Amino acid sequence: MAVLKIGIVEDELVIARTISHTLEELGYSPCGPAINYTEALELLELDKPDLLLLDIQLAGRKDGIDVARKLNQVHPIPFIFLTANSDPETIDRAKTVKPHAYIVKPFTKEELYAAIEIAFSNFTERRMKGIPAPGVSPPARSFVFVKEGYVFRKVFFNELLFLESDANYVTLHLKSHRKIMVRSTIQDFMEQLDPALFLRIHRSYSVNLSLIDDIFPTEIAVQGSKIPIGKSYREDLHKALGIKDS
Repeated sequence: MAVLKIGIVEDELVIARTISHTLEELGYSPCGPAINYTEALELLELDKPDLLLLDIQLAGRKDGIDVARKLNQVHPIPFIFLTANSDPETIDRAKTVKPHAYIVKPFTKEELYAAIEIAFSNFTERRMKGIPAPGVSPPARSFVFVKEGYVFRKVFFNELLFLESDANYVTLHLKSHRKIMVRSTIQDFMEQLDPALFLRIHRSYSVNLSLIDDIFPTEIAVQGSKIPIGKSYREDLHKALGIKDS
């Protein structure tokens, strides 16, 4: 069996060297490190790793979640987040790009080995079965069917203002001022929507970007409704809308 080549994206060079040494001890072939978004893309193009170990906090404006998003679009390989961040907002952001594992620093050699082997095995099995990698293929539909009582209602994306989550239920807020509650987590429901149109802006809210009226420092306005912006989601929102912070 060929030795796995594993790319390292980590802006703390001491930590990167430790990870590289650990990978060598485990019998893998490390490459990198890359310390920012641009270097990460260069590593992918030049070294062509089989799997990527990816820190979330990186040097520069774009972070590891931006790298993962690009990875899902153009480089379908498994990736694992290695990060010191375990707060709910960071984890919610990370879930949007479908990591194959999420390890909180500090971690042991055994934990790293288990995560790599399981992530690569699951990825390989999906590919052999012809199942698309998570996050790669956006839906081509312009609508979604949701169950309301005994009826499945068709909801067009351009009629859906925003989603509001409450534990295992999501309320759909429509242009018509109707509300439809469905049993689902917000992240699972968003997988049925167009990722170019809908964006998570808070742990409890996702919004139709094309229907935003105004953006304030801590909230947005959508047809008279005010929706909070989570601190860790603000940069993604501004990027999606082409807003440059002055």
